[in-house]
Amino acid sequence: MPPFDVPEGDPFGPHNLPYGVFSPPGSSEQRVGVRLGDHVLDAGAAAHALGSPYASLLARPTLNPLLAAGRTAWSDVRRALTAWVTVPAHRETVEPLFHPLSSVTLHLPFEVADYVDFYASENHARNVGRIFRPDAADSLTPNWKHLPIGYHGRSGTVLVSGTDVVRPSGQRKAPTDPAPVFGPSVRLDIEAEVGFVVGAPSELGRPVPLGDFRDHVFGLCLLNDWSARDVQAWEYVPLGPFLGKSFATSVSAWITPLDALEEARVAPPERTHALLPYLDDTDEEPGGYDLRISVAVNGHVVSEPPFSTMYWTAAQQLAHMTVNGASLRTGDLYGSGTVSGPAEGQRGSLLELTWNGRDALELPDGKRTFLEDGDVVTLSAWAPGPGGVRVGLGEVTGRVTPRADPTG
Repeated sequence: MPPFDVPEGDPFGPHNLPYGVFSPPGSSEQRVGVRLGDHVLDAGAAAHALGSPYASLLARPTLNPLLAAGRTAWSDVRRALTAWVTVPAHRETVEPLFHPLSSVTLHLPFEVADYVDFYASENHARNVGRIFRPDAADSLTPNWKHLPIGYHGRSGTVLVSGTDVVRPSGQRKAPTDPAPVFGPSVRLDIEAEVGFVVGAPSELGRPVPLGDFRDHVFGLCLLNDWSARDVQAWEYVPLGPFLGKSFATSVSAWITPLDALEEARVAPPERTHALLPYLDDTDEEPGGYDLRISVAVNGHVVSEPPFSTMYWTAAQQLAHMTVNGASLRTGDLYGSGTVSGPAEGQRGSLLELTWNGRDALELPDGKRTFLEDGDVVTLSAWAPGPGGVRVGLGEVTGRVTPRADPTG
């Protein structure tokens, strides 16, 4: 089937056009690509062939130059790409520049500058509170309804979908153990999240207000923040996650531009506490996104978390991340935090799904509390699009492999 003839209703039709970086068959050269159905358009080659003023931004081995160009360029390029794949007059020029998706190698689509992970789902936070503080009067910490809690992660271990995840080792100590031990994590978990990719940087010392979110954030992607719960439990008091999180964070090979998600914008849940002015989005445009996520282990769906339930929005997270004067850099990535809905089948981590290992999941290939070597985790998602069509998000998949060194 010619690449232009995308089946009606395809979630990767011309209404979507996510960006990635690929190598053509038989080549190691990395090029910016745009997905249309089950094909990839060489965006740089198309821009050059059609005389686009943005050809130099697209003929690069990473998305960072396009990200840094800012909102006007993002809109112009998207408008041009839409025309290139829909206007019949361009077919003869553009068609030879497509590659079957199955024939290319996909790469991490942008160079990650900084990585921040948030904790924005009230359902997730309450579940975690009930698991670890069952006798507390409130399962939320006192600050949770007043600010988006987050921590600074490790950008160097952000991995593109399809990359194996080596089981991490570290110290762990159960409450009844007399001393800590060292070895591979035995409570390896996932966190189903959405990542937001920063394009235009900001000035040091100048906070980014809520209304400037779309001037700085280029798009979003699915994100799996792998977590070693046993390592995390021993190390995180009093400073927070470190080795239990920093070993791997998987992201999609495709970044969906915010402009493709206009129909998916929704209001966040009702606020129960008054917000300080820099976080008060009462008079702002709807800051939530209606993303329907599925979590599968070895091909079996175990959860379907709804992103629309997230208490803190991506705009509020960006505002909070910079309110102290911290600057944004092109390629900054921040995760939403685990996405969990109110129902048991909507929990975005095995920690919650198994209630910290108490209730094993029944899978076709056996029971699971936490991940075993060889397990493959896949996150997929879609959002409502124009005219009732779906907007697909690129999936995130990763296979757990054992450490090569049997001593840890």
